[in-house]
Amino acid sequence: MVTAPERVWWRVPVSRAEMVWIVLAFLLVMVFFSLWMALWHGIGRQNATGAAYKVAPQTYREEVFAFARQWKVGEENGIPVVAPPPGSHVYLLAQRFSWYPILKLKAGETYHLHMASTDVLHGFSLSPHQWAIQLYPGYEWVMSFTPDKPGTYHIICNDFCGLGHQTMLGKIIVEG
Repeated sequence: MVTAPERVWWRVPVSRAEMVWIVLAFLLVMVFFSLWMALWHGIGRQNATGAAYKVAPQTYREEVFAFARQWKVGEENGIPVVAPPPGSHVYLLAQRFSWYPILKLKAGETYHLHMASTDVLHGFSLSPHQWAIQLYPGYEWVMSFTPDKPGTYHIICNDFCGLGHQTMLGKIIVEG
């Protein structure tokens, strides 16, 4: 037969030794968590770093279209394929339900990648890098990007943006 405790145990004051162990355990967890996060930020390749700037959506759209006209080398399903020179500024536009344009870059070369949404919140996820960045309308995200190996890098929108969200796919073609 199970018996109930004789007194209300949760109202009994915590002993000094028990409080010391609780504080030590908490501090140990916080120290390890903080160290792990700092270490992971340093060695983890999923943490994209860059800067965000305010931009008028129409102004950004015009910059992207001018960039696409200047460096267009082909077309794929009605979307221009652009091949800017290494070291240049490259632009990606997120809009329901597409990425514009398709970038053709060189492996091992660094580019200044500009990204923005002109309509609603979109997520930028680049595989195989596993980056995840949120693109808010009215803000331009700029970061350095060095594709490390040739192949096709796939871009998906990882924030629900409407009923055509599942079709919002893009790509970056990297040549050797």
